[in-house]
Amino acid sequence: MVQVDYILVGLGLAGLAFVEELLEANKSFIVFENNSQTSSLVAGGVYNPVILKRFSPVWNAKEQLAVALPFYEKLEKKFNTKFDEKFVTKKAFKSIADQNNWFSSMDKPTVAPYLDLKLDTHTYWGVLGDFHFGNVKETGRIDTYSLIQTYRTYLEENNWMRLEKFNHEEIVFEEDFVQYQELKAKNIVFAEGFGIKQNPYFDHLPLEEAKGETIVIHAPELEIDFLLKSTLFVMPLGNKHYKVGATFNSTDKTSEPSEEGKEELVEKLKKVIAVPYTIVSQTAGIRPTVKDRKPMIGIHPEHSRLAVLNGLGTRGVMIGPSVAKNLFHHIEEGQEIDSETDIKRFRK
Repeated sequence: MVQVDYILVGLGLAGLAFVEELLEANKSFIVFENNSQTSSLVAGGVYNPVILKRFSPVWNAKEQLAVALPFYEKLEKKFNTKFDEKFVTKKAFKSIADQNNWFSSMDKPTVAPYLDLKLDTHTYWGVLGDFHFGNVKETGRIDTYSLIQTYRTYLEENNWMRLEKFNHEEIVFEEDFVQYQELKAKNIVFAEGFGIKQNPYFDHLPLEEAKGETIVIHAPELEIDFLLKSTLFVMPLGNKHYKVGATFNSTDKTSEPSEEGKEELVEKLKKVIAVPYTIVSQTAGIRPTVKDRKPMIGIHPEHSRLAVLNGLGTRGVMIGPSVAKNLFHHIEEGQEIDSETDIKRFRK
């Protein structure tokens, strides 16, 4: 029998952030990952404190960035690899009303610090923007694919990860621990993304699937070194390659790229850029989303040694580090879980 402090199921952004808490506290652990959920691997990885559709603040943006940015900086030093690419995000205005809404947002103290009062009136070759652009500050992109692949290799090299499916039916509850196969653990944390729907202990939580698809294009004539936000985003990757996305589909339950998704992106892109391009690749994943757009963390109401870390939605790179920290300190020290993220909010 092997004894560990934690079993962690799932290694997306949420699970990765939780492992960092375990390592910092010198806790022993084993991670189970079977590559069934790919939302973190295919995510755009953008962090942006403003919802540009409504010029409203992202929930807890200031607090999230205060934890997340140093977190990724620490990982860059740990692996001597660049994961965080900072850039300006430019919102392409579609009308004078769009501009007016931008300036009206300057009255919101939670939004104003991130918006540039002076409009960008430049013309960018190939970019459609008849009503100028607004600059959003403190934005950037985490290379989630590189980060997670690097981290998985790190865990495998240290024999901290098993690439296999976790079988929930094999959990045995004892008074002071939880047993799974030959493992004895003080706690099991489930960070399974949409895989939670097959978890009999937490499948009652109202997690919804939202399929997201992106394409990577090669556009030799496009000259932008910023993230362009319009009816979709166009994000520079280097060497005249750009990631374009994303779709939001709540009816397609598959995680495979679709022709419909590609066509939707191509149609929207016609309203954003006017230069020739070729599609290089297409990816898809299922985002774990919640109706109130808040994460779901907490302890099982009957099994106190089971915890859940899920529902990061489209802003996982911002939310992940802070909610992982909150859950860990709740389990270890009894720190109160933020009531807006606690799964207790779903109890009748």
